[in-house]
Amino acid sequence: MSVYPSDVGADVSWPVEATRRMNRMYRRQRHIYDGTRRYYLLGRDQLIADLRPAAGANVLEIGCGTGRNLVLAARLHPEARFFGIDVSTEMLTSAISAISRRGLADRIRLAHGDGTAFDPQALFGVPTFDYVMISYSLSMIPDWRRVLQAAVTRLKPGGRLHIVDFGDLERLPNVARALLRRWLALFDVTPRDDLERVLSAMADATGAHVKFERPFRGYAQCAVLTLPPQARTP
Repeated sequence: MSVYPSDVGADVSWPVEATRRMNRMYRRQRHIYDGTRRYYLLGRDQLIADLRPAAGANVLEIGCGTGRNLVLAARLHPEARFFGIDVSTEMLTSAISAISRRGLADRIRLAHGDGTAFDPQALFGVPTFDYVMISYSLSMIPDWRRVLQAAVTRLKPGGRLHIVDFGDLERLPNVARALLRRWLALFDVTPRDDLERVLSAMADATGAHVKFERPFRGYAQCAVLTLPPQARTP
């Protein structure tokens, strides 16, 4: 499992400042991350169940964090191969440990990478993926639109992009909505209220199909973008 830039060649550009910022945030939090986030990162397990990859399919997670989603996905879909990138080396340390403990190191590969600009061929020797999943990461990445574009351009024709993240909370009481947004802001989390619009524009540009839902009274937003068999890049 590759983690550091020297593992993949000197031509890869590494987001040094982003890595430092996320490492500061997660240096201690990573030890309790999975235990605490299970109560409010809703919809992750449904995203993983909905993947249903074919045998031999390649699945990438952008912002893989502690590896929790990759471990669950690898157990649920044992005939697929999984890959993960994260900008935080602290989180990748936890992910490597979790994957090794569960005996999945031969099916899950990790690399240190920036979701806005990464080269999967250099990182993994894999140019494109059948599926890309992004779980509660877009709301923490300032240039999240570039992440979406990077994800789509690294999908195979007919591939699918699966997303779950915080929604605009539109069906929650106003007080609860205001308090929750204020609490999320403490962790540099900003719900991407125009995610559906951006994905729809990308679908128009690529000929893709988008399915979009806002479950849990708008607490979460879930999307699946499916490229046509002969995909056009946005």
